[in-house]
Amino acid sequence: MTRFIEGVARDQVTLLPESLDDYVAEDNPARVVDAFIEMLDLASLGFAVEREATGRPGYHPDVMLRIYLYGYLNQIQSSRRLERECGRNLELIWLTGRLKPDFKTIADFRKDNGPAIRKVCQQFVALCRNIKLLDSDIVAIDGSRFKAVNSKARSYTRGKLKQKLGEIDKAIERYLMELDRADEALAKTGSTVPTSQIVRASRKLAHLHKEAERYRSIEERMEATGETQVSLSDPDAKSMTTTPRKPKVIGYNVQTAVEAKHHLIVAHEVTTFGYDRDALSTMAIAARDAMGADEIEAVADKGYFKSEEILACQTAGITATVSKPLTSGASTKGRFDRADFVYDRQKDVYVCPAGEHLIYRFASQEAGKTLHSYWSSFCGGCVIKDKCTPSVQRRIRRWEHEDVLERMQQRINDDPSKLALRSMTVEHPFGTIKSWMGNTHFKMRRLKNVATEMALHVLAYNMTRVINIIGVPALINAMRA
Repeated sequence: MTRFIEGVARDQVTLLPESLDDYVAEDNPARVVDAFIEMLDLASLGFAVEREATGRPGYHPDVMLRIYLYGYLNQIQSSRRLERECGRNLELIWLTGRLKPDFKTIADFRKDNGPAIRKVCQQFVALCRNIKLLDSDIVAIDGSRFKAVNSKARSYTRGKLKQKLGEIDKAIERYLMELDRADEALAKTGSTVPTSQIVRASRKLAHLHKEAERYRSIEERMEATGETQVSLSDPDAKSMTTTPRKPKVIGYNVQTAVEAKHHLIVAHEVTTFGYDRDALSTMAIAARDAMGADEIEAVADKGYFKSEEILACQTAGITATVSKPLTSGASTKGRFDRADFVYDRQKDVYVCPAGEHLIYRFASQEAGKTLHSYWSSFCGGCVIKDKCTPSVQRRIRRWEHEDVLERMQQRINDDPSKLALRSMTVEHPFGTIKSWMGNTHFKMRRLKNVATEMALHVLAYNMTRVINIIGVPALINAMRA
């Protein structure tokens, strides 16, 4: 007997050969993939399940879905890597029945079946709703920037093009002066500059003229289309601000709504906007519909603060809780902020820190909003005017639906922990998915394809969460119920 555990000899013959099913345990997540694909009506989701009348038979969509869902569950997103795994991974061999599609077939399936794959992701959210995993009445909404298949060097704005053309003009001028000095030296002294130097300068000039022509063609394209950004590798990707340490990323803004109890992603959307302020009501309504709830509360950070969006949420029966950004610089200059002025609803006046009343004067329209203006006639003689305003009067403008924002602010004051709940809920899925991606870019280009890829990531994340919450056997039983 040896000190170590010994394996079975490779040439050992067994009387009753083992089947593929023996290699996949009952609590293996691969069985969840199999059960989930079996419960789907692929034809109604938009997959082509009918065999073509002519030609060689293709792979059934359920086989390709098994490959992709298993791959994304195990951080394998590349079609070439999935092809290799189909030939050596026992779990994938079990899932596919020993089929081994080539990488092009695997890649084309993801590219050609985008809308149907996104519906598969929605089907799993519906399953979670049916087994009572979406019974929370709070969702956290946030956006995160994901890199696209486009480097910063191949993304251009008008300002960047202007800078590049200016640098090229200076370089051309420098090389022309170098050639002029060579001609002048030859004319006055008869001495010649080394031929290699002349050839180098001529080649540099030719290259610079070629680059200038390329930049001007991009500039002309922007002028013709009205675009403010042009990305050459992935035309849909945009330059977006992230954090001060990493100020720019060329990619997409992924919006998610995550329910607060089990941290499942109930709704998501890939956008090309570098900001979040127009997405609050859209994501909140999508989350409410996915959860099948009559009323929910949507919590978001200050990047989503937009009065029209908050009003739209209330109109849809959704309670919005969004922290307000501090846009006024009055407090930093030692003056009273707007928050120091208290609105008296009964009298329709604002009461200033000195106790005077700012009365209603007139209404005006600005950016589609009706604003009411208030000020006092006694500002000139106020003893603390220097702490209030450098103008003749301190004027306050009130939106006609300001009471919606005031009630929201009161909710935040009553329960500040809601804002902390947002970060604990919605930021974890982003970190997990980016870690699964290897902190790199998407595999596909163009918005519609990136949306398909993100749907697979969300589906894999949600499935992993549910497996961790209720276990493999319980999830399989729920799928087969």
